[in-house]
Order: sequence, then structure tokens, then C-alpha cells
Amino acid sequence: QVELKESGGDLVQPGRSLKVSCTINGRAYSSSFLAWFRQAPGKEREFVAGLRWSGNKYYSDSVKGRFTISADSARTAAHLQMNSLIPEDTAVYYCALSRTGYSRIPKDFHYWGQGTQVTVSS
Repeated sequence: QVELKESGGDLVQPGRSLKVSCTINGRAYSSSFLAWFRQAPGKEREFVAGLRWSGNKYYSDSVKGRFTISADSARTAAHLQMNSLIPEDTAVYYCALSRTGYSRIPKDFHYWGQGTQVTVSS
């Protein structure tokens, strides 16, 4: 069993940066895949960024070049550094873990955090 908990969400102005974090309690196997999703009001949950523990990282086109995903080698924490934030980045951000490897589809993820709110507004 794995428990995920996000933190760091906040209200920020456009153009500013914010880092959200995910604490991982339990065993995240090397074959698992960790990702960040987000969900804005009235919209479907969407893939933002993900990583394999081997080091490969993946990003959605909407955040590529602005967001950076990272995790510690002990697999106890993950982070999403968000730069050049825009109002369209406003959403609840979720950390998720898939036991079965790479995916961008929410239903393929077995563990979820409760989410952290990120609001980008002047």
C-alpha cells in the first residue's frame, strides 16, 4: 500500500513560480511510474508530468519548458517546479502512482493524493 500527500499549493501571480511536493509513504517499486495530474473546474483530469525511477521524464505540451518534475532517489518524495505560471495553470494538482509503468491515463494509476490547489491570478 502506498499513501501520497501533496503540499505547497498557493495563490500566485502570473509569471511567478511555485513548487508543489508529494510525500510518498510506502514502497514505490522501481517498475512504478509517478506522475502529476491536474484538474480545473468543469474539466477532465489531465496529465501534466511523469517520471520513471530510472530517470526518464515526460511532460504535456502545455507545460513543457516551464515545469520540471523531480524525485529523490529514496522514492520518498516528488516535486513539481512550476515556472512562468499562467492563469490556465489554475487547478487542483494531484500526485499519482501507477504500479504498471508509464501511462498518461488517470485510470491506469492505482494511488492518488488528495490534491493541492494552485491558483494563478493577479
